[in-house]
Amino acid sequence: MKKTKNRLKVLLIISLVFLTTGCATTLTDKEKQPVKNEVTGQNLIENIICKPTDKETIKVYEKNGVNIKKLPDCNEFKISDGKYESLWTTFFIKPLSFIIIKIGEIVKNYAIAVILVSLAIRLIAFPITRKTALQSELIKKAQPEIERIQKKYKDKQDQESMMKQNQELLAVYQKYNINPMSGCLFSMLQLPLFIAFFEAIQRTPAIFEDVFLGLQLGTTPAVGITSATFYMYAILVILIGTTTYLSFKMNSTGNMQDPSMKMMPYMMTGMIIFTSLFMPSALGIYWITTNVFTIIQNILVKRSKEAHGKA
Repeated sequence: MKKTKNRLKVLLIISLVFLTTGCATTLTDKEKQPVKNEVTGQNLIENIICKPTDKETIKVYEKNGVNIKKLPDCNEFKISDGKYESLWTTFFIKPLSFIIIKIGEIVKNYAIAVILVSLAIRLIAFPITRKTALQSELIKKAQPEIERIQKKYKDKQDQESMMKQNQELLAVYQKYNINPMSGCLFSMLQLPLFIAFFEAIQRTPAIFEDVFLGLQLGTTPAVGITSATFYMYAILVILIGTTTYLSFKMNSTGNMQDPSMKMMPYMMTGMIIFTSLFMPSALGIYWITTNVFTIIQNILVKRSKEAHGKA
């Protein structure tokens, strides 16, 4: 377990290095104020990877000193295009944008491309995420015994009692075949993936200029709620909130009788809903897709576990 923790620490450090280098740069005017896209309401990104097609957007970029002519058309974009920026851009943003663009050209819509890429990533990671779901079910099964041990040593803080508590907890983990560190890899990659999708959307005009079911993919619900298709942005936020709540609820492994644990899914859902108001619609579609996949996966794992138990 100690080796696993050390590996996870190394992975976390590497992830932080990726996250703090080579990120998208907001386009600013002469007064150093963020420049907004008048159509989508989003803050435009200076280091976009390909040309916009909207004439007004092109004018805004040129007015603020960005040489659009040197950029490739989005349908001709290659991973090797542009100067080297960072490992983060080279190995995450450009490949992800390239894949979304190519699939978008095939299906004729970049929102559908985002959905398909999201599902592909989750399917590739399924063996790992399935382990996480299985561990969650095992912990739920062992929860009464875990709570009994924690209650037994609640007021005992001496070293001997702490050691005995850890030994008894370890015995329970072994009894139910629980590995607390199992399946943590994909969970640690969730944040980098989320930010990678966010930056790919923000830096790829072909994506943020597209429309899906009345949703401008670069527009945030906070801006879109004032448009003619406001109801679609409201539905998007509702779906984000509903799928987030169900996902958190199904993955909860603590004592749900504890008031603080009972409120956790509501608090996390509220935080995500608030955040979703200010993120591009395409990113909201990605979030819903991953949530739905997680919910279906957990249902299948639970049914498989129950069927195996009956057998």
